Amino acid sequence: MRGMPSLSATATLLPGFEGTTLPGWLAARLRAGLGGVCIFGPNIEDAAGLRRLTDQIREANPHAIVAIDEEGGDVTRLHYSTGSPYPGNAVLGRLDDTAVTARVAAEVAAELRSAGCTLNFAPSIDVNSNPLNPVIGVRSFGADEQLVARHGSAWITGLQSAGVAACAKHFPGHGDVDSDSHVALPVLDVDSETLLARELTPFVAAIDVGVTAIMTSHIMLPQIDPVNPATMSSVVLEGLLREQLGFDGLIVSDALDMAGASAEIGIPEAAVRALAAGVDLLCIGTANTDEQLRDIEQAVSDAVATERLAASRVAQATARVREFARTHIAVSGGAGADAGGAIDDNAIAEARAAISVTADAAALDAARTPAAVLRLDAVANIAVGTAPWGPFSLDDPWHGAPVTRMNLADDDPTALARTLDADASPGTIIVIGKGNHRHPPAIAVIDALRATGRSVLTVDMGWPAADRAYADVATFGASRLMGTALIRHLACTAR
Repeated sequence: MRGMPSLSATATLLPGFEGTTLPGWLAARLRAGLGGVCIFGPNIEDAAGLRRLTDQIREANPHAIVAIDEEGGDVTRLHYSTGSPYPGNAVLGRLDDTAVTARVAAEVAAELRSAGCTLNFAPSIDVNSNPLNPVIGVRSFGADEQLVARHGSAWITGLQSAGVAACAKHFPGHGDVDSDSHVALPVLDVDSETLLARELTPFVAAIDVGVTAIMTSHIMLPQIDPVNPATMSSVVLEGLLREQLGFDGLIVSDALDMAGASAEIGIPEAAVRALAAGVDLLCIGTANTDEQLRDIEQAVSDAVATERLAASRVAQATARVREFARTHIAVSGGAGADAGGAIDDNAIAEARAAISVTADAAALDAARTPAAVLRLDAVANIAVGTAPWGPFSLDDPWHGAPVTRMNLADDDPTALARTLDADASPGTIIVIGKGNHRHPPAIAVIDALRATGRSVLTVDMGWPAADRAYADVATFGASRLMGTALIRHLACTAR
């Protein structure tokens, strides 16, 4: 017979859900003391609908945490259906103006407050020291830890001064890995001195400016803890984050439905281990159910009963969650975020200043009226999801040139290049992708087009390789704002 679920365990849970209205089972759990709810892109139909949803959450539990991943760039929830009107971290790092960074964060906060959200899982203050990193990239302010620290602090200050709690991520740093913790368990094999000098520098700065929460990462650090991933490591969380760095705020897990956390042990056991290691608020993931939460609660109760998990640790986590909820109350009567996300000329000018061009003037001039445009679509990582990217939402910026989409997972690069060359009129072919150098099919199709003797202009809207072999133009972000800025920069259409 299943034991009674622990109310304390319930208060530490932060599930997501499917749909755009609050399910009955989730409303009942909120009334019973559930810690809060995490909002994802598919939960948002429009701005007014989001505000109705957060009002429903608050009606069920006035002290519920309403959390969201709104990084203000490629990773967006508020603008999941249209693409973000903000530049993203890598662009802000390239501008290197902390006043601009703080202003953008404050604009994000204004939307979140209007929508009824109280905790934002941002900024990402990972140092993007590995250009092959498949999940961080342009979500990072840059590859220099001091720059990341500077802009992470500005972003946190801008967000929190406008009334929304920030959650810096992904502790102790997800930037120097070559796999995605959504689908694997990455390894960061560095010693404590390197970790402190590089990965931890932005987190020290974040703590210094009073960041409210810090999110863990599902990565292995074999030279720090050879047994447990960071989310489940007391050495990392209690020893490093609490004791060495002095953080006394809320520790939040990255989503426990990610493979890096639970592929081998399951979500309930991952929750037990994360709580035992020092996590306070357990982000469960997206498609949660009442039964799944019951399983987690039961696993926690069983772990307490068998003394694998101290009851005092669960009580401590509960107290931290409730204290956060008590001091971070959503504003009432908001109208909801402006899902249209208008982009003004000043924002476009700032975004253009971050664009880097290695092609010469003649190549750019030849691309102003292209013969064809090839868009390279890779499988989106789970953090970004299906939010639109690039300039393709604009009205025919290519003067009637045909736009071809290549699915990098399925389409044959050589055959596609041959067809494109044969069908297109004379002139330049523009190829636009994200992180072109990380995808062998992208490299293959670009090489095949170049082999035809045509002029080819490559655009990378991700984080380009240092040699820029497949990035004649680099935007360092693929938000709607950066797509608009790219069009303006190439002057493909009159403004």
